[in-house]
Amino acid sequence: MAYRLVAVVATIAAITLFCTRLVPVNAPTGGFAYLLAILVIATRWGFLEATVASFVAVLCFNFFFFPPVGTFNVADPENWVALFAFLAMSVIASQLSARAKQRTQEALDRQKEMERLYALSRAILLTDTSQAPAKQIALGIQESFEFPALALYDGSTGEVHRAGPEDLPGHDDMLKQAASRGTLLTNEANRITVIPVRLGGHVIGSLAVRGGASSPTALQALSNLVAIALEKVRGQEAANRAEAARQSEELKSTLLDSIAHEFKTPLTSIKAAATALLYTPTPSREEQRELLTVVDEEADRLGRLVTEAIQMARLEAGKIKLNTALRSVEGLIHRILQQMKPISEGRNVTVSIAGDLPQIIADQELMGLAI
Repeated sequence: MAYRLVAVVATIAAITLFCTRLVPVNAPTGGFAYLLAILVIATRWGFLEATVASFVAVLCFNFFFFPPVGTFNVADPENWVALFAFLAMSVIASQLSARAKQRTQEALDRQKEMERLYALSRAILLTDTSQAPAKQIALGIQESFEFPALALYDGSTGEVHRAGPEDLPGHDDMLKQAASRGTLLTNEANRITVIPVRLGGHVIGSLAVRGGASSPTALQALSNLVAIALEKVRGQEAANRAEAARQSEELKSTLLDSIAHEFKTPLTSIKAAATALLYTPTPSREEQRELLTVVDEEADRLGRLVTEAIQMARLEAGKIKLNTALRSVEGLIHRILQQMKPISEGRNVTVSIAGDLPQIIADQELMGLAI
């Protein structure tokens, strides 16, 4: 701050020297030169520096341009009016310029926050549930927002996942307290903010971050994305548990739980894509197309899940009707791979089918369900 004030005084002094010694000018020209410098200072540094520049410029303006020159006295009363008008105009222009700079910076910060939220939403959609998903979510948040330290508390498991070059020692109690109370907690001394993570009105965890300059709106949006991600992980884990239990005596009871959570998986993906669209002020056409493609594919998947649930219910009731016909094995396999494209994206799938396989008599929908 001190060096800025010195630079401000030096700038006004340089303009005064230039306008009085190097290229002597009249009072109006000198006033415009001062005013231009004040606007540049306000845009570059801020209102405080511009205000100091305004007062220094008024003193120089009085001393070097208004008669009697070389004194701070003003002979003509009209010149007092001119001086005060110049001062008022300089201060007002400085304030307006500083406000414009602040609003521009706020708009840039909001745009950066939206870009980070969009990147995080994409990372959540591509989370690999086979490799500690909650830890991946914590790492994704830290990388997107560049927090020095971060901790994610999963209320369903009671685990705390940390990320970032720094640590948050001794803040597990704050995480659990924020999750149990559902209130935001702050530690201003250590610059730590703990946000409750809610889904559908219920607190399912909490998120602690250190540092960063994210706005409350961005933090709330971040909390919503974390809730969606945790719910997606839970839905996928429940589906995996149900799949493993199909071979046991609990097939019927676990099947209903699996279907319920399978429905949540495409719904959370659709919700994540819709959230990204809502919180991105001006998404590009490519971003819009990508997110709308996610919504379209997950809606198709949801429709297939409904069909599968109906087929399962019919199988349980023994009322299934077969729609058999000659089918190509290769055609059946590739049709299923196409349906599984949203969940197999990013994975290496290799298919090896003998070229001399005969056609088979099969029900296409039920064979797809079995595969």
